[in-house]
This record gives sequence, structure tokens and C-alpha cells, in this order.
Amino acid sequence: MADTEPVETDEAPNNDNPYSQGVRDGDTLYVSGYGPVDPKTDEVVDGDVGTQTGQVLDNIAAVVDEAGGNGLEDLVKVTVYLTDLEDYERVNDAYGARFGDTPPARVCVEVSRLPEDVRVELDAIASLG
Repeated sequence: MADTEPVETDEAPNNDNPYSQGVRDGDTLYVSGYGPVDPKTDEVVDGDVGTQTGQVLDNIAAVVDEAGGNGLEDLVKVTVYLTDLEDYERVNDAYGARFGDTPPARVCVEVSRLPEDVRVELDAIASLG
């Protein structure tokens, strides 16, 4: 098995499920999927899907930072999960506002349901090298 290291931080939501917030394998960090949960309250944030996308990106950035990275700047691949593709443009607006001229590669898929019945979840891969 590869020489991997779990990454955990109080700055991103934690729960009792059997997975790590992130796993570092050399210079690659795999960040688990996050919904729009505020790590301070453990509650889904109020607001539209754009506001919620911002919280998800904050959660991912916190895990990257904990691994020694530079937040969203280090992301190379993101997967977006939406329960309704009608939210696609609002998510794009919130997502695009957080990245510069070279956003990471991305996939977006519609799913039937997400934990806690949230509308958006993202996972990510970061390069820390």
C-alpha cells in the first residue's frame, strides 16, 4: 500500500462516518466530499445554492491548508454533485468567483440525493508539490 497520511482539521466539518477528511499520498491530496456544512455549528448553512457552494469551497480549502497547501490554489481536479442541474449556473457563478484564470479540471454530475438532503457537494484532488 502507498505511504498515505490522513489529514484532519477542526476547520472543516467532521463526523462519525468511517472516512478521512483528506488523505495525502506524497504530493497529492485527495479531499473527501463536502456539503455546505459550517464546521463551527455542524449545520447546513442558510442561503441559496451559490452561498452553499462557497461554504463547500471553504471546507475543501481548510483541508488543503491543513495538509500544508495553499487552499483552492492547489486544486487540480474537482467533482461537483448537484441534485438539480437547474442549479448549474448559480454554482458556476459561485465557483468561478473563487478561482483565477486557471481553474482546476472539473466534472459536474446530477445525482438523485445527497446526505442531509443538501443540493450541492464537491470533492477535490490537490497537488501540494
